[in-house]
Amino acid sequence: MSTTLARYTKVADRFNERVAEVPADAWDNPAPCEGWVARDVVGHLVEWLPAFFVGMWGLEGPAVPPLDDDPAAAWAAVDGFFRTSLADATIATSERDTPMGTKSFEDAFDMIATSDILIHTWDLARATGLDETLDADEVHQWVGGMEEMEHLIRNSGQYGARVPVPDDADEQTRLIAFLGRQP
Repeated sequence: MSTTLARYTKVADRFNERVAEVPADAWDNPAPCEGWVARDVVGHLVEWLPAFFVGMWGLEGPAVPPLDDDPAAAWAAVDGFFRTSLADATIATSERDTPMGTKSFEDAFDMIATSDILIHTWDLARATGLDETLDADEVHQWVGGMEEMEHLIRNSGQYGARVPVPDDADEQTRLIAFLGRQP
């Protein structure tokens, strides 16, 4: 198993747990992302990740059930597609010119998708009252590099202003606050 697939599996497994735990009446709860509800957190990943990677790599995307009918099934289809793609060495190592430069599928995926799923695990948990604990190793990796990426993060328009936290805040709190969320 490649390092990227191992990291993705670890992060996606935790997201899968949160998706499975969402009470049926909580899918419309407000999420930390402005204007979103819990269902939108899953919808964001279900829509944008395949749109980017399927199009960029010319892959046949997964058949995704309607998000409104079953967010968990929609996510499961996308998750399965990415696990299969990352496990296929031909796909995983194929390179394309991306907005981040020339990248292999797995390197682009690790850079974009794994981190997005990590953060949206917290968003979904916060929206639905579930366990918000993220993988400590993944959080540590993000915290270690986030300061040097601040200009990219702030200029992306996808994150709010950093929320102040005490100097002695734990790494997950610092990461969540850095990305503009109220820990």
